[in-house]
Amino acid sequence: MQSTRGARCVPWLRISVLSGALLAGCGLAQAGADPLPPDRTPTTDVATGTMTEAIRRMVTNVVIPDLRMVRQDGVPVSLAQELNDGRPVVLNFVYTSCTTICPMSSQEFSLLQQRLGKDRDRVHLVSISIDPEQDTPSRLRTYAHQFHAGKEWNYYTGSAEASQRAQIAFGIYHGDKMSHVPVTLLRTAPGSQWVRLDGFATADDMYAELQGMLARR
Repeated sequence: MQSTRGARCVPWLRISVLSGALLAGCGLAQAGADPLPPDRTPTTDVATGTMTEAIRRMVTNVVIPDLRMVRQDGVPVSLAQELNDGRPVVLNFVYTSCTTICPMSSQEFSLLQQRLGKDRDRVHLVSISIDPEQDTPSRLRTYAHQFHAGKEWNYYTGSAEASQRAQIAFGIYHGDKMSHVPVTLLRTAPGSQWVRLDGFATADDMYAELQGMLARR
C-alpha cells in the first residue's frame, strides 16, 4: 500500500488501539507504564486485511516564542503562558474548514477527554489554528462545541504571522494549510522536552504516552 505521509490533507488510516490502564498519581501515572516505541511499523488488520499506518515517535526541544494569540473565548493571551500553566499539554494544529485530518484528530482529542474522565481538567488540550484569517474566535467556539470540548481544551487563533511562527516553532509548518499533516505533541510540564507523534495518533496512543511520561517523573 502506498504511504500517505506528506500528502496534501488526505485521510490517514486508523492505527491499532493500545490497551488502557487505570489512572493513578497525577490522574495518569502508572508505575512501569511504557511509552510508545520509537517507531510503530505498519501492521495488517486480520479482520479487514488492510494495512495500518505507522506512527513515528521522537523527543524534541521546542522554544515557545512570545506570541500574542486569542482564545476561542475572545480573550487575548500569551501562548507561552497558556502552555506553561503547570499541567501536561497535548497539542495539535487544525483548521475548521478541513474535512479530512483535522476532524479525525479532533475526534481523538474528544475521545481522550473521555479516557481521562474525572482527571480531564489536569491535562491541557491545545488546538492552534493554521488558518487564522478564517478561524475567528466565534468560529472556533462553534468548532469546539462540535467535538464537545471541555474547559480543559482550548483553541487559539491570532494573526497570520503568529500562527506561522507557532507552526515553525513546533516544526509543523509546510507553507500552506492544504499541506497540513497529522502531528501531535505532548509535554509533561514546563521545561520538559516534548514528545512528537508523527502520524494519526489515537486517544489511546496519547493516553498511553501521558502515562509513560508521568511515570518517569
